[in-house]
Amino acid sequence: MDKYIGYPSMPLLEAMQQIDAGARGILYVVDDEGHLLGSLTDGDIRRFILRTGGLTGTVEAVMNRSVRFIYEGEIQRAEQVMQELHIRSLPVVDTDGCAVSILFEEDEPGEKLARTAEKSDIPVIIMAGGKGTRLYPYTKILPKPLIPIGDVPIIERIMNRFHQNGFDEFYITINYRKEMIKAYFVEQELPYNIHLIEEELPLGTAGSIRLIREQFDTPVFVTNCDILIDVDLHHLVSFHRQTHNDITVVASMQNTQIPYGVLHTREHGLITSMEEKPKLSYLINTGMYLVEPELFHLIPERRMFHMTDLVEEAMRQGRRAGIYPIGESAYLDMGQFEEMKKMEERVNNEGESQIIVSNKESGLSPMPEI
Repeated sequence: MDKYIGYPSMPLLEAMQQIDAGARGILYVVDDEGHLLGSLTDGDIRRFILRTGGLTGTVEAVMNRSVRFIYEGEIQRAEQVMQELHIRSLPVVDTDGCAVSILFEEDEPGEKLARTAEKSDIPVIIMAGGKGTRLYPYTKILPKPLIPIGDVPIIERIMNRFHQNGFDEFYITINYRKEMIKAYFVEQELPYNIHLIEEELPLGTAGSIRLIREQFDTPVFVTNCDILIDVDLHHLVSFHRQTHNDITVVASMQNTQIPYGVLHTREHGLITSMEEKPKLSYLINTGMYLVEPELFHLIPERRMFHMTDLVEEAMRQGRRAGIYPIGESAYLDMGQFEEMKKMEERVNNEGESQIIVSNKESGLSPMPEI
């Protein structure tokens, strides 16, 4: 139970890392005696980041104090309560209001995706024309989009995730080893529509979009071909529209620890302070965007141009560019060998049922399967 428990004084950055590690999207907040005070979700933190522009703060300032719970004697009602309230977890407290257990609705394989598979007419552009130099020598043999993660090429995994969420129209821009990519898709029978857009010259991560002749009348997803993003795509679309963004960049919180003691100095080389192995935190660009189609006219024809150039040009013209923040574990980048291994481990574990978590010391029986 401990990994789902937070404290009011906990820094938000630490809380976000703990939420990521727990993979349930929530922490329950207790005081030093264990009394249940509230809850904190990844959505609460996302709204805080958007409101303040950073993660400076504590759990107490952001947590939801109107938390739902049941008493130990009501354990048999847990399933009914979660269904009525449309929640996926429920803390159990004793007569003193102390948290003794947390119950989670158990997911069957594919259940979460099936619940959100409402159809969408929003197209997806996948930028798959690069050489994948970070993955050499793999890419000397295979183009990066066809490098398998498990037994499925990364680009097919990307499309499958979109398709499972109701997105069926894909435009794939190709260049490097494009004949192999074309041959692969000719041999596949996939349940969605694929349009291959061929570059004659390398045009960067945005330049080839101008080769698409389709006139879009909805926002358009644009994504790199070497990333997996675990995000509610429909919520992202709603967020993009509600904020009236012209372009929304999916941004992941990433934490880097400097493995050395850092010296802070002033003039004449005098040390002002020392910091042992500091941890730095940044919101980084994942390579997934949601773009209003009129922005594509800002992309020059037949010239190297990247999505970052498009964001900067949009801002120069006074257009609205915003972020949609996600946690560190919600983003996987295949572009480096170590990350490839992490990605493969993650996708191999997909589809396994998540168990109900309870405090064994409480003596409570697990909730029946839902």
